[in-house]
Amino acid sequence: MNKAVTDRIKITNRGKIVRRPMAVGHFRTRTNAKAIRNKRKSRSLGLSLKTLKNY
Repeated sequence: MNKAVTDRIKITNRGKIVRRPMAVGHFRTRTNAKAIRNKRKSRSLGLSLKTLKNY
């Protein structure tokens, strides 16, 4: 698997693939508070491990 992909995703104990939401790192001044609160949680990817191994 690519190192860039492995840095951005996490595989949970039950086998789910989760990622962080986009645009969380910097420049939050233009973002409203509701969007920042919604981006605190991880997002799940709709990929299987078999598909993910192609990357």
